[in-house]
Amino acid sequence: MHASTDYSDLLLRLYRLAHEQPIDRFQDEALGIIKPVLPFDSAMWGSATMTAGGIDVHTLHLHRQPVEMLQAYEEVKHLDTAAQAVTRHPAQTMAFDARAWFSGKHQRALLDYGRRFEQSHFFIGGTFDHCTSFTRWLTLFRADPGAHGTENERSRLATLMPHVQQALEFNRLAHLNRLPRVPGGVTKGSALADPRGMIDHMDAAFEQALRMEWPAWRGPLLPDPVLAAAQRGEACLLAHAVVIVLHARHGLLWLQARSRCAADSLSPRERAVARFIAEGHTHKQIAARFQRSPATVRNQIRSIYSKLEVSNAAELVEALRMAG
Repeated sequence: MHASTDYSDLLLRLYRLAHEQPIDRFQDEALGIIKPVLPFDSAMWGSATMTAGGIDVHTLHLHRQPVEMLQAYEEVKHLDTAAQAVTRHPAQTMAFDARAWFSGKHQRALLDYGRRFEQSHFFIGGTFDHCTSFTRWLTLFRADPGAHGTENERSRLATLMPHVQQALEFNRLAHLNRLPRVPGGVTKGSALADPRGMIDHMDAAFEQALRMEWPAWRGPLLPDPVLAAAQRGEACLLAHAVVIVLHARHGLLWLQARSRCAADSLSPRERAVARFIAEGHTHKQIAARFQRSPATVRNQIRSIYSKLEVSNAAELVEALRMAG
């Protein structure tokens, strides 16, 4: 990256990857094109909230590092003066030599940890939101004790970091735009959040839907009822005026909103009966399917028609379509 053309080519490749690569491959592929111009052996790419007690991790992607690294780090993190320096200056890009930074006798366990996971030298760069104390960071590790990081390399990563994070956002937005549209109803937008409820992106329509449903909500986290539904593993949340459809994929929450409609008031059993009616099954066939008397099924169908405010099967089909 000594020439401007090399830098421009890297950025073009990075942003092209953001649009072309599946979300589960993008981060590794992006790191692959960075490696020739800023050599490293493994990496850690994540997001977190900076708190008085330290770093509260939201998402984490490991590149050529085992998951055992995370558990092992918990045992030595109180010795990590490099992490403490990053916490004090989260918007800066820094370079560290493990032996120099962890030279205290009390830090021997941390040095052993670094040798075990081949972290002799490392760069840490990130972006930081002062309003929310939310950070997105990238750590690049070098295994060779002789491969010291240079000031030029540190500066190189600092220049790249905004583009790296922007490309990651573009990749996730591309995936969000490819989600099947919510069938039926009136779509009120879409959003993306991490498992802790921190919103990475939402369009104006989704934000408007949330504010209409929960007037006191201000973000940047999802409203508590939405996050609670996601953590329970529910596919959707029926609110007063909107329905929030939830997809948990690739360690993130993908959300879509639509207007609530009459079919949303049906119970699961009523919804099942209604679908059999829509498919053309007779009262007797439905009664046999659910082991109920035809009279019971007829009464249930009357209740369904009343809730949906329809008078025939064709209108029922349309009402069900509105609910997806």
